[in-house]
Amino acid sequence: MNKLQSLKAEIADAETGVRGYIITRDVNYLKSYNSGTRAVPPILSELENMRKNNPEQEKNLEALDLLVRKRLNFLSEGLKTFQMNGYRLPEDLNFDRDSARTMDSIRLAIEQINEKENNLMFFRKSKLSRFSSGTRAIAVVSLIITLFAIFYSWITYRRENRGRQEANSKAEQYRRQLENKLLELEKANMELEELRAIEKFASTGRIARTIAHEVRNPLTNITLAADQLNESLNEQTDQTILLEMISRNADRINKLISELLNVTRFVQLKFTQEDINQVLDETLEMALDRIQLNNVKVEKAYAKDACQVLVDKEKIKLAFLNVIVNAIEAMEKNKGILQIRTRKAGSKCIVEIKDNGSGMSEETLEKLFDPFFTVKAGGTGLGLTNTQNIILNHKGNIKAYSKPGQGTSFLISLNIA
Repeated sequence: MNKLQSLKAEIADAETGVRGYIITRDVNYLKSYNSGTRAVPPILSELENMRKNNPEQEKNLEALDLLVRKRLNFLSEGLKTFQMNGYRLPEDLNFDRDSARTMDSIRLAIEQINEKENNLMFFRKSKLSRFSSGTRAIAVVSLIITLFAIFYSWITYRRENRGRQEANSKAEQYRRQLENKLLELEKANMELEELRAIEKFASTGRIARTIAHEVRNPLTNITLAADQLNESLNEQTDQTILLEMISRNADRINKLISELLNVTRFVQLKFTQEDINQVLDETLEMALDRIQLNNVKVEKAYAKDACQVLVDKEKIKLAFLNVIVNAIEAMEKNKGILQIRTRKAGSKCIVEIKDNGSGMSEETLEKLFDPFFTVKAGGTGLGLTNTQNIILNHKGNIKAYSKPGQGTSFLISLNIA
């Protein structure tokens, strides 16, 4: 019975060591596992020698031996799998369920053997009851053995329970540390994306100013030359028609350059504190004709504790309107669903505008905010560029998420007042 308790304690130590190592990756836990696996075979051998004269107990011990070796083999294979899998448990390896089932079987087998031993001890005690001195001695010895077994079991349980509590405490501590690191990483990544967007916008503005300077000078000369040639012709001829065409297209190029400069220039804003939900409702009113014409269903999910933001109301409405109009045009008529959500996220107010349109490829997403990039016939490609300009001027951020056939979602973050 004492050996059985030792056997159970060593198996528990080995399992606790593996569990602690998997949770914490601390190799010190493997000391318990290694010592437990080394101690189990000698104990099993001693138990077999003790019960060679009892065929029934030999069968029970053989069953126990199979269960113990199966458990140790599972721990060994699980440990190898964990290490070979990059220190992660595979999804198909249900460690806790298998552990509980096998350990229950081992405990049941030990209890059955213990019960047999107790019955045998009782039989011998009864047989020798006529010898009073021998009976008292056996009773005292039996009591001592029982107390020792109980005491040893209690110590083993306390040790196993303490190891489990320490492992759980360390695992919880590591989990909290990991969550904090993830939050810090997400925050740093968001700040980096915002800096990249601002840098790209500033770079685009510099390129736009350079293009404007280099194009407008020769364009002015072309316009003046065309006007002078047109004045020198007294009557309407094919030449005057061509000269007028030159002048019209020169004016159109000049207008496009002016629009490009406007959408890539940091502008002065008139900030007021506004309720973001109310601003979105007013923007939807501005787009009401398009919504009704295309029979678009609008679904709103506003935050109950409304976000108060410092914005230039008219300009931020223009930014939202550009996104909403693009969403309406991307959806099939009579089947469109426009979803608008608001929520708080720390010091940010998040606005999500989502459609169920045709979606976009990754290549289109990368160029979405570039000036003059458009996939719409007749579009200038400056609407979303202007939207990004307005958001960045508010020290906010705008991102688009889309896949072909799965619609598009715009996430706009603004600072809470």
